[in-house]
Amino acid sequence: MLAPMQGLTNQAMRRLFIDWVRPDTVFTEFMRVNASAPVHRLSATDLREIDSQEGGAPLVVQLIGHGREALVAAARSAQAAGAAHINLNMGCPYGRMTSGLTGGGMLRRPELLEEIIFALRAVITGSFSVKLRAGYDDPLQIFDLLPLFETAGVDFLVLHPRTVAQEYQGLADHAITSRVVRQTRLPVIANGDIRTVADGARLLEESGAAGLMLGRGAIADPLLFERLRGRAPAEPARPERAAMLRRYLQELLARYGELFCGETQVLSKVKGVLATFVDADFEHAVRQLRKARTMPAFRARLAELE
Repeated sequence: MLAPMQGLTNQAMRRLFIDWVRPDTVFTEFMRVNASAPVHRLSATDLREIDSQEGGAPLVVQLIGHGREALVAAARSAQAAGAAHINLNMGCPYGRMTSGLTGGGMLRRPELLEEIIFALRAVITGSFSVKLRAGYDDPLQIFDLLPLFETAGVDFLVLHPRTVAQEYQGLADHAITSRVVRQTRLPVIANGDIRTVADGARLLEESGAAGLMLGRGAIADPLLFERLRGRAPAEPARPERAAMLRRYLQELLARYGELFCGETQVLSKVKGVLATFVDADFEHAVRQLRKARTMPAFRARLAELE
């Protein structure tokens, strides 16, 4: 699965991945549930993006918000717009998502979750999944929540085994993933710190997870999907990595040019993608690309990348 990543996995990025490597499933960026809206509780822009498939791949609509009534209304609206797969974000570790009862902040008040999860399951006619952290500040909190998810009839879990309080510090503790897999009958999709074929293969073997959700590792290397499938080199040489990076960024410039307004916004979005790169061989080149202030300068530096 291609992970939902706010500001990164927009429609243009998702379609590039589908065209190049066809993930088994793609997710929208999270769709904010507007508790003050009288009917839909989702923005008109979000409603236009909703579908059951995107380019032939199942499209999961990820909701983020709080309050049973608002979330139920949003789920109904999403389904009316064509959604067949809905996911509840209970893991986002930033800002209002942790200070309130939204995203990862929902784990601060676990006593409120039962009515929300059961109410959503009652109105969602297609698949219903939950993406969550291992806990708010206790990495073992997930084990107290498993009976709720099972009893409510959630279809699968996506687990990122850090706490919300950790944000992205330290390493994802996939020993927790393994324990969760053993202790629940629900399929568990493993997420977090999967950047190489070795990472993914080891995680699948050691945890018994039903699948992988690829985030920053795939944004930095879209071919990670094909590498894990054995259809692209697991450890490509530098020239191949350079060629892929040039092609990737050129393709993004073209696609973002159709989605966003003006060169400044396009450059900003592409630089957001570059922030996921951790390849030491291209550290200097990526730094120079991120310094480019104009499109001609960016393209010139990209052409020099080798």
